[in-house]
Amino acid sequence: MTHPGATAAALACCATLAAALSGCTSDDAGKPSTATTATTATTAAATATATATVTVTEPGTEAPATAASTAPAAATGTRCHTSELRASIGPDHPGAGQENFAVVLTNGSRRTCTVYGYPGLAFVDSAGDAVTPNPERSGAQEARKVALAPGASAWSALTFANPALTGVTTVTPAAVLVTPPDETASIRVAWTGGKVSNTGKASVPRVSPVAPGNGS
Repeated sequence: MTHPGATAAALACCATLAAALSGCTSDDAGKPSTATTATTATTAAATATATATVTVTEPGTEAPATAASTAPAAATGTRCHTSELRASIGPDHPGAGQENFAVVLTNGSRRTCTVYGYPGLAFVDSAGDAVTPNPERSGAQEARKVALAPGASAWSALTFANPALTGVTTVTPAAVLVTPPDETASIRVAWTGGKVSNTGKASVPRVSPVAPGNGS
């Protein structure tokens, strides 16, 4: 037979233990676990790092320019310009019925520049009007680029058959307009080479590509 007092005491003890357990449960429920907190902190740190180091470029746009990309490009182009050159025509060196002259271009600038190909020539009178057809280009030599240091020269051979041998009509030009290769401005040079064919049928002057030197 159970004593009434012992039963009451047991019930009171159980109630106290239940209350204590309930309090512990309610306190822990509101707090995240240590493992959950550590995982959240690690994820946040990784996200922050990725955000700080990744740059997104929208399609069709350019990436931000760096300091190196804003530096000016190096100057290009080495062609000799008319303003940098002097022109002259050497003496005649006749042979085998041919008249042979050297058209000389000399670098008068302070830089090294280049010439390539054929000069342009026009025989003119004192008023600057052309008095003969334009000289033809000779294909006997291959064109090459010639580098001219300050004071250096390149030359082109100007040749034509002696008009007295071919019987063509002639004219005595006052000057020759020399246009350096790939230029449009010309240099006027006095002509002292005598008579030149003005028919374009025979004794037509021909010019060669420029070569190093002065043709002497």
